[in-house]
Amino acid sequence: MIAVVAAALWGGRLVATSAVLCSALFAVVVFDPWAALSAGFWLSFGAVALILFVSSCCIEPAHGLQSWARVQWAVTLGLTPLLLAMFQQVSLVSPLANAVAIPLVSLAVVPLTLFGVIAPGSLILQLAHALMALCGAALDRMSGFPAAVWQQHAPPWWTVIAASAGVGWLLMPRGFPARWIGCIALLPMFFVLPAAPPDGVLRLAVLDVGQGLAIVVQTHNHALLYDAGPVYGPQADAGNRVIVPYLRAAGIRALDELIITHGDKDHAGGMQSVLQALPVGVLRSSLGEVVPQATAPDAQACLAGTRWHWDGIDFEMLHPAAMHYTREKQRSNDRSCVLRIGVGGQFILLTADIEQKTERELLQSVGEKLASHVLLAPHQGSRTSSSPEFVAKVAPQIVLVAAGYRNRFGHPKDDVLARYRDAGSRIYRTDLDGALILTAQAKGLIEVRRQRAFERRYWHAALENPDLAEDED
Repeated sequence: MIAVVAAALWGGRLVATSAVLCSALFAVVVFDPWAALSAGFWLSFGAVALILFVSSCCIEPAHGLQSWARVQWAVTLGLTPLLLAMFQQVSLVSPLANAVAIPLVSLAVVPLTLFGVIAPGSLILQLAHALMALCGAALDRMSGFPAAVWQQHAPPWWTVIAASAGVGWLLMPRGFPARWIGCIALLPMFFVLPAAPPDGVLRLAVLDVGQGLAIVVQTHNHALLYDAGPVYGPQADAGNRVIVPYLRAAGIRALDELIITHGDKDHAGGMQSVLQALPVGVLRSSLGEVVPQATAPDAQACLAGTRWHWDGIDFEMLHPAAMHYTREKQRSNDRSCVLRIGVGGQFILLTADIEQKTERELLQSVGEKLASHVLLAPHQGSRTSSSPEFVAKVAPQIVLVAAGYRNRFGHPKDDVLARYRDAGSRIYRTDLDGALILTAQAKGLIEVRRQRAFERRYWHAALENPDLAEDED
């Protein structure tokens, strides 16, 4: 934008601020068309457009504190629809943070840094660093305020458009008639909530977390998370990168149950992030003493025979039994929590990482309860699981495979997939289909939405699931 203004001044032209903004935007997308997919693109140009709008539409220009307050009000209010649409959260302390950071950085840190580059010694640079550290400490303190951030569901697209129009109406200059009407246009963005499943309907989302597992189970009034995905790095895991954003976007403010099937990092890696972000009613796991009471006040062990009923949906834990916690050499995979969900006369079997040893035990202990319409393939389709006897007993119509794209283990294995094909199962895979959103009704209807096909983009690589090649989404 500075380059556009400089070119206009150099050429002796009087250029409107809107033309400057549009010219800069055009230059950006010409050099980097993908910039339009970045949140920073929309937020940066949106903020500048708002500043230009409130600065140019006023007959009497404001000065000093009044001008600053007007700009802060415009940017805070004007970017709210975009922030809620992209991140489902808005900082409520940003005006205060900007009041501290902008003057300090603009009037002290930057001038001192530039002068320190040419000045002898490092004293001036050390002073600039100290001021910046002080600023960072102040901002960190503000971010810890109890009501620092407003978080909510993802607003429908039409409410974002209505709210943006309402913002423009509210920011009209003084004297513009009925500016308060803009507030009405903002309301749907906050009060139109994502539709929860009706009574007797189950929504099950197998999230695409890479090589790991995270499943969100939602009924009309309750929500359950089955495993919390893998760890990606020192400060990144499936909890803060995938699960919590999905829950927030879906309007799920709390979890009635969090089930951590076993302690492997690809299943429990995001647990702490989820516990820190959302209230959790019951944490059920096979972890034993690994879960401290401080982070999970109601921590319980997964025990076969545990049952509960939500909104017309039945839940039953099939494994592990109490004796499995006393076995010293019991593999964590074989202690995985196996959950059976009943919707009318249909059943969904979630098996986590059980292996063939546990499959044989289940065949002996609860064999009659294994028959299911939907099966989560044990252990991401590994050869250590999905024994022929187990597959034959379950006889699933639909198989869900949660595996990472090109994962180093080669899951799911071809011979395992062939076993399910021979059983007449339809196979859905997160590595090829993206997240899998399954809806089950008591009337016998089960639908599976493949998110990669549902929200296809032209830049997506062509990944075809050979088991569903004939489907048209």
